[in-house]
Amino acid sequence: MQNGTDLYALDINGASFAQACGGPCTEGCVTLARIGDGAWALGDSKRPDAQPLRFTTEELDAAGINPARFGLNV
Repeated sequence: MQNGTDLYALDINGASFAQACGGPCTEGCVTLARIGDGAWALGDSKRPDAQPLRFTTEELDAAGINPARFGLNV
């Protein structure tokens, strides 16, 4: 498992981000990519140049974010 410091050391170049929208995707969507074992990057399609935030699987669970909604497996 990664800790908060290690998550930002992971290379996300080439990570495959998937989108999940709460409604019409015209206003922007949340993007999610697996970046390591139990590690995820969460981005915003409206701000593609912004650095994605990084979370552990446990942190995503605590926030109510399910990778399955993005078509991703835990």
